[in-house]
Amino acid sequence: MRIDKYLWCVRYFKTRTIASIACKKGHVRVNDAIVKPSREVFPLDKISVRKNQVNYLLSVKELPTNRVSAKLVDIYRIDTTPKSAFETQELLKFSKDYYRKKGVGRPTKKDRRDIDNFNHDNE
Repeated sequence: MRIDKYLWCVRYFKTRTIASIACKKGHVRVNDAIVKPSREVFPLDKISVRKNQVNYLLSVKELPTNRVSAKLVDIYRIDTTPKSAFETQELLKFSKDYYRKKGVGRPTKKDRRDIDNFNHDNE
């Protein structure tokens, strides 16, 4: 089975097109080698997928015949992604709160003074 089809079948990507684009961009590795979307996947292969700034690690158990429901995904893969990968994603969410909200516009004079005071306090 092709790698793009496998990742779509086990619900790592919403569409097969998105899965093949991820392969072309180099976000998918099989046994530590960057692969094209047409690369065949076999049981016991180790796959690494970079998605949403998280490196998902999985092992292929079996090959599904077609797209499976979310409840049956664990039959076809073993997820070995470390918990630390998800913790860094949580930290990124908190860091985004520091920045200005989208659509608020340019900083006012008061905002600029607050930024300057914050920078001088940290030096």
